[in-house]
Amino acid sequence: MTDFKLKNIFLMCLFIVSFQSISAQEEATNDSVKKYTIENCVNQFNIADTVKTKVGYQYWFADKDFIDGRTLKMSVVAPHKSTHAPHKHIEDEFFFVLEGTATFFLDGKTTTVGAYTSLYCPSMVMHGISNAGDTELKYLVIKKYQKKIKNQ
Repeated sequence: MTDFKLKNIFLMCLFIVSFQSISAQEEATNDSVKKYTIENCVNQFNIADTVKTKVGYQYWFADKDFIDGRTLKMSVVAPHKSTHAPHKHIEDEFFFVLEGTATFFLDGKTTTVGAYTSLYCPSMVMHGISNAGDTELKYLVIKKYQKKIKNQ
């Protein structure tokens, strides 16, 4: 792996750690404080813990119950498939392509990108990602789900 690729991976990991750290600090100010330990703050990929989809699988490094609705998921999509049609939702999200070739749809336009590329989807804008290549597409999804208000 080249130094450039290693630096990009390091920067992405630094971004993710900072993202989680800020979230943990925000969570600590809430009434119910979650205790963060080495055991629940380290999540190493395990194929046995993946969730199958119709076109591949997903792995949640941080699900919406871990930190205030903020998530980190890896999606793996078979060649020439997509997880779903373009859509929009209230949450904004980031994609970070780890391996493969992705076609990114955003607000009526498309572009094709490769590994070590980040893609941003603003709130309420039509977007989608699909595998444009002949190998698996692997990408991270970073998103914050809206908190559900409990009845009091």
